[in-house]
Amino acid sequence: MNKVTLVSSILILSALMFSCKKGSKGSDVSSLTSMKYNDAKNGGFEVNTKYKGQDAAPGMVFIQGGAYMMGQKDQDVMYEWNNVPRKMTVNSFYMDETEVANVHYREYLFWINRVFGESFPEVYRRALPDTLVWRDELAYNEPLVENYLRHPAYNNYPVVGVSWLQANDFCKWRSDRVNEEKLVKLGAITSIPDDQVDENNFNTESYLAGKFEPEMGKKPFKTPTKEDRPVRLEDGVLQPSFRLPTESEWEYAAYSLIGNQPYKDEERFTDQNIYPWKGFSMRYPKTGKDQGRMLANFKRGRGDNMGIAGHLNDNAAVTAEVKSYYPNDFGLYNMAGNVNEWVMDVYRPMNSIDMNDFAGFRGNVYKTKKTTEDGEIEDVDSLGRLKYRTVTEEEAGSRRNYRSADVRNFVDQDKQSEVEYRYGETSLINDQSRVYKGGSWKDRVYWLSPGTRRHLQEYQSTDDIGFRCAMDRMGSPISNKIPSGNHFKKR
Repeated sequence: MNKVTLVSSILILSALMFSCKKGSKGSDVSSLTSMKYNDAKNGGFEVNTKYKGQDAAPGMVFIQGGAYMMGQKDQDVMYEWNNVPRKMTVNSFYMDETEVANVHYREYLFWINRVFGESFPEVYRRALPDTLVWRDELAYNEPLVENYLRHPAYNNYPVVGVSWLQANDFCKWRSDRVNEEKLVKLGAITSIPDDQVDENNFNTESYLAGKFEPEMGKKPFKTPTKEDRPVRLEDGVLQPSFRLPTESEWEYAAYSLIGNQPYKDEERFTDQNIYPWKGFSMRYPKTGKDQGRMLANFKRGRGDNMGIAGHLNDNAAVTAEVKSYYPNDFGLYNMAGNVNEWVMDVYRPMNSIDMNDFAGFRGNVYKTKKTTEDGEIEDVDSLGRLKYRTVTEEEAGSRRNYRSADVRNFVDQDKQSEVEYRYGETSLINDQSRVYKGGSWKDRVYWLSPGTRRHLQEYQSTDDIGFRCAMDRMGSPISNKIPSGNHFKKR
């Protein structure tokens, strides 16, 4: 074999190896068919081959999931036994680093009033927090009634007077605004604030279903044939929906046991937490200028909301700013004290029994999009949203993984369990009872333990319950910015 032939053979072999390597990784060639992606000659099947992983949404931090001991760690002084310790695995997710503040909620109210205020003023009224929650028969709280939500002095204080239902509506609105702004910045669509009225507003689901078509921007996405097209879910551009955290997620994030793992290469915690920080003290233990500072906003005892003049202990008569005190090891502020927080779950006193040990949650009511007789998704409603209906018993009964659309009562108050709560007669528990956690400015220290839990009707609100949002993590449970740790390396 002469030198020319040898060099040619080497070059051909290298090219073949390189192409096989690219195909095996799925970069731009199918590893099963060897057909090239994003090629009009092959039919134009599109694949985002440059996807680098999900980024955190504005205001959120990454919570790496894992196994932990869910349940109450301290003495159950109420003798309710409603959070018996059991091992639970939580998938990775994202969570707001702070509670939703008054300024955030006013931004929501402003948008609602601008878009729906003229034709559907009831939508704005339905979203308004109940500022009268501050009233007390034997206290002078009128300044808070009038000023807490809207005065700039309280901009960064947690919003209160918001029901569970209102908190969920806020999450839906935030999902659409974040995705809309993301597409505008990418140049995929034009900014549409001036034209947003009634049903003509950006809704993520309606956009993906082709029921809302905003004007293309200066840098629209294109098909392999170079035609402009809307963004699709497969592009990996749009963020998943914001939502309330589940109880197991909230509790996991609050305990923040990632800080109790001193040995990076060992799969074990050295101890458990009672509060979102280590130890039993409510004050910062380390020497230095911050030694003795309060770690949370709570009520030390009757008539003692903040200490004495000249030496206020938590510096808050009622709520405090959302970035007060030290964050926990996940970077989350006020997971104990300040305000209690709504979570997604329906309350049951024996919630630990039969709960799935992965992503445990009680509250599912399965729904599906409404369609026409031809199977097409129906047009949006008067607010620009897709229409949903509850899955029928016939549809659910044909499945193996669930037999009913509404499983809030599964193995607790259903026909099989023979449990009956009789709301208003023998208990205050029904399908509208929602869990809240975390303790607040008006609670004693007992309620600051993440394992404690209480409930309230989903349409009610108080002066000590707020909320923060969560978001699912797509794909790997390992963040783009966190080392992978102990797992198999990719070949």
